[in-house]
Amino acid sequence: MPSLTRRDFARRSAVTGAGVALAGSVGALATAPGALAAEDPEVAGADGLDDADGHGHGHGAPGYGPLLPDPKGLLALPAGFSYRVITHSGKTKLDTGEFTPSNHDGTAAFEGPRGVTLLVNNHELGGPRTRVQHPVPLAEGLVYDPAAAGGCTVVEVRRGGDVAEWVGVAGTATNCAGGSTPWGTWLTCEETEDKAGQNGMTKDHGYVFEVDPYDRRANRNPKPLKALGRYAHEAVVVDPKRGHLYLTEDAAGPNGLLYRWSPPHGFRHGRGRLRTLADDAGVLKAVKCYDSGGRFVDDLARATKIGTVYGVDWVEVEDRDARTVPVRKQFGAGDVTRARKLEGMWWGDGGAYIVSSYARAESPGQHDGQVWFYHPGRRTLTLKVLIGVNPDPGKDGAYDGPDNITVSPYGGLVIAEDGDGIQHLFGATERGRTYPIARNELNAGTPEKPSYSEFTGVTFSPDGRTLYANIQTPGIMLAIKGPWRRQRP
Repeated sequence: MPSLTRRDFARRSAVTGAGVALAGSVGALATAPGALAAEDPEVAGADGLDDADGHGHGHGAPGYGPLLPDPKGLLALPAGFSYRVITHSGKTKLDTGEFTPSNHDGTAAFEGPRGVTLLVNNHELGGPRTRVQHPVPLAEGLVYDPAAAGGCTVVEVRRGGDVAEWVGVAGTATNCAGGSTPWGTWLTCEETEDKAGQNGMTKDHGYVFEVDPYDRRANRNPKPLKALGRYAHEAVVVDPKRGHLYLTEDAAGPNGLLYRWSPPHGFRHGRGRLRTLADDAGVLKAVKCYDSGGRFVDDLARATKIGTVYGVDWVEVEDRDARTVPVRKQFGAGDVTRARKLEGMWWGDGGAYIVSSYARAESPGQHDGQVWFYHPGRRTLTLKVLIGVNPDPGKDGAYDGPDNITVSPYGGLVIAEDGDGIQHLFGATERGRTYPIARNELNAGTPEKPSYSEFTGVTFSPDGRTLYANIQTPGIMLAIKGPWRRQRP
């Protein structure tokens, strides 16, 4: 596919009206309060259906009503909803007898036989394993670096409610969001750039590893997928039509990048095939954006309006293994487009939803969250969610710091909050209205100075009846059930 030059994009934008009509703004998602909403009276709440707290609990509003306090002090949910603890670090155990590892992060659900749901769960544990109370156990044959504490586990939830858990990969570091594949495996991503000899590691880190939830033997002798690059990986999605992989980088100094990996000619995806590739197979490129006037965009934080559309080009990475210079530092000013805290991604609606969790002084503009949609056919990035800076994160009612996301079978997105203060799971409808789904009530601080861990790993079961999510610290996986329904656009 030829490059989309700034001249091409400017010409198309002029025809379609400042670029917004390329992807359309009808389905734009926005959050409130603190959001810069689309110019639509329904999106803005001008129909008078929103409550003063901005959650929209009025007649005809989206969502399931207000959150009710949990007598157990764990998870507030709307009336009619319930939750169940699936795994709990330091309390539940693996099938080999060790405690469930801590620091739950990215998760995906797979359909198993006879009503079984298989969940692959990352454990974001960095640094030497000697400093971690509940690291991922060094299961025989499944270890990459015995000095590292992270990895992922596979959780089997059976129809009758029984749960089993075992190691998928061990000896990896800071396993963050990751992503599922169309062929039924999990790509676990290391959010670190530690090399052998740094931070106690005995091998280089900053890679992606493939984990098969169905076949434990397929996970033996873990091999880093070096073709996808070595950097502070966050999330990955797969374009099932074109075979491209898109990857986010959570880094600063300078800000991180969005990457696209193109497979080599003739390569066909499938179980375990990525690990057969040479370290330099395919082409890894970083994103470069242009506005509707054909002007280069240095950072996604410059977008201040829902519906902003950027044209996209891709610039090849010279040294993807970052032997001497980190990948993001191999580009100079004007080469690529950056963004602070590029976090979760999810493939849906024919493209990739991509989160930038926040931007502050390290960026040309400030916000408390963006969600972009990349359309591979049009080669455009469209701003779907923009959250303004939350002035009081300790007060319930506003959101900040989106992180892991999933596309909901009931319409719109479900977003895990990783901000300051109170933490939520919240939904965003296709027309831009938000609603709460859950609130973390597990106070790890004091009554005077409360502290709440972020939500992670939000994903629906294959049948859409159960929403799984994690409280990262200490590491609790939850199954949420209730009267789910299609959200009114």
